[in-house]
Amino acid sequence: MRMTRRELVAGLGVAGATLLSPLRLNAQGFDVTPFQLGVASGDPSPDGFVLWTRLAPFPLEPHGGMPRRAVEVAWEVGSDERLRGIVARGTAIAHPELAHSVHVEVAGLTADRPYWYRFSAFGERSFVGRTRTAPLAGAPVKSLRFGVAGCHHYEEGYFHAFRALADADLDFLFHYGDYIYEYPPAPPLRILREVQFSPVRRHLGGETYGLDDYRLRYAQYRTDPDLQRAHAATPWFVTFDDHEVANNWAGDRDEKGTSPEIFALRRAAAFQAWYEHMPVRKASFPGRDGARIYRGATWGDLLSANFLDTRQYRSDQACGDGDRVLCPEALKPGRTMLGADQERWLFERLARSGTRWNVIAQQMLMMDLDLSRAPDARAPLASMDTWGGYPAARDRLLKHLQERKLNNTIVLSGDAHQHFAGDVLRTPEGAPVAAEFLVTSATSGGDGLGVLPGNERILQRNPSLRMLEDRRGYGICEVTQDRWTAELVSLSQVTSTETPSSTVTRFVVEPRRAGIVDRDTRS
Repeated sequence: MRMTRRELVAGLGVAGATLLSPLRLNAQGFDVTPFQLGVASGDPSPDGFVLWTRLAPFPLEPHGGMPRRAVEVAWEVGSDERLRGIVARGTAIAHPELAHSVHVEVAGLTADRPYWYRFSAFGERSFVGRTRTAPLAGAPVKSLRFGVAGCHHYEEGYFHAFRALADADLDFLFHYGDYIYEYPPAPPLRILREVQFSPVRRHLGGETYGLDDYRLRYAQYRTDPDLQRAHAATPWFVTFDDHEVANNWAGDRDEKGTSPEIFALRRAAAFQAWYEHMPVRKASFPGRDGARIYRGATWGDLLSANFLDTRQYRSDQACGDGDRVLCPEALKPGRTMLGADQERWLFERLARSGTRWNVIAQQMLMMDLDLSRAPDARAPLASMDTWGGYPAARDRLLKHLQERKLNNTIVLSGDAHQHFAGDVLRTPEGAPVAAEFLVTSATSGGDGLGVLPGNERILQRNPSLRMLEDRRGYGICEVTQDRWTAELVSLSQVTSTETPSSTVTRFVVEPRRAGIVDRDTRS
């Protein structure tokens, strides 16, 4: 007979378990699975990866419906999808201090092959997830296929992008951030993208400030079946942007003028909840000095990826934030987007990379664009929240790429809720230094208008910009030794549960020639 939730919790209190000893697996289990939030893997290396789950039989209740005790969780990794050939197994402790999340760092496996995994607790098994190891550093690799996604506001659309990415047969997925949005529930009717909009579903709770607030928000997002499928289908490299904490935060500052010591409390809660819900290694465990999320990964001799943090170490936005004409503060040479340590780390990795392609995978638009939409604009506008508001920091990076002739560099970005594709220039008249593909939001912004008012003027003012489109979607990168094909996928709608149609715009880059060399649009 299966126990109900109330019977289980009551039984645990007299089963001999104490706060000092984890609860052992039992054959009776919950009346629902404790794996309501699914499974995930991440940070693949040549000999392993991270496996994640969180025990939460009732994820939208306090503590996920779990007793406040440590629980032992079993895990298995198999060489086939039915897990008939087990190649690694073990147990991990799900601590209440970490919302009963589990992060297992599996090692000792064979490089460059798929694996399957599952968890067990309370006599219940999770469904099976698929992951893979990376090729050995320097090993010959013919091709790679990975996805790019982010910015999925729960209220502004359904997660069709993740349904598609789950079926896309990817080697991994790069998530550039804005996994959750911290906002309170939106009003029933408002203006979004210059049209009237009603939320398709609603946030629970108010604006997120404390740890319980952020945990509830992550749990709500994680209950989405399409997001769960995408996590279970392939390993992810995840970073964060602003909305995992608060809109447009920078270092120890938020946009509301909160004192740094008070904002630090909110930021710490946000970092802990992010770690609890992401398949990342212990190296990213949040501590007194924040959470180190910048890291690198190598895919054989084909690709060296650099996953950046453009929030935690940056100077505060200049000129009052927003889209502005560059003011004297923005032009100060000491301003930084990455902080001194991360910038040094990135430059060293780029300088010693011996792979066919280098990737700078991060959050913010890097192209130096004039964002003026008005027909009579007299001076160029830059977004103070992007690299455009940090021209000295951008120039240091582009100078580094130029001097080392790293023409094989691709910049992947997000945050802007539109597809951008173009060449990154160090000076307006200069040659391309890199190609940049900024992938639109998965839902944020609603269905979109295709062409926002003023977009045509932005394209006219910026010849290096090849695409600017206001639709929701995702990206897929097909990489070989001879070419990089970036597919920017635009979805017709995300505000209906019906499967949307899609349009794919493809851009081609060659490793010895910086910038985009070709474009192809097909439906």
